[in-house]
Amino acid sequence: MSTTGLPPRRTPPRRPPARNEGNVRELILYVARSLVDHPDSVEVQERRAPRAVILELRVHPDDKGKVIGKEGRIARAIRTLLGVPANRQHQRVILEIV
Repeated sequence: MSTTGLPPRRTPPRRPPARNEGNVRELILYVARSLVDHPDSVEVQERRAPRAVILELRVHPDDKGKVIGKEGRIARAIRTLLGVPANRQHQRVILEIV
């Protein structure tokens, strides 16, 4: 018992972060397929770099502008969305639109 008469507070054990690397890839596929006219031609390939994971998003040539958006706003938004699961996994994710 502590000096306040209450039992000491226990902190819950910390769980290691989930290593669901497919989540980031699935997120890109879902967002990109929602934006384009040719969802069957959307592909995501993963490459490992020393300090990051590089994801290459390939879309139909007619849909490239839809994924990039005016002044790159949609591409920037997709990269922002990728930051959330990447930070949870303690990774750096780079998205390249090819």
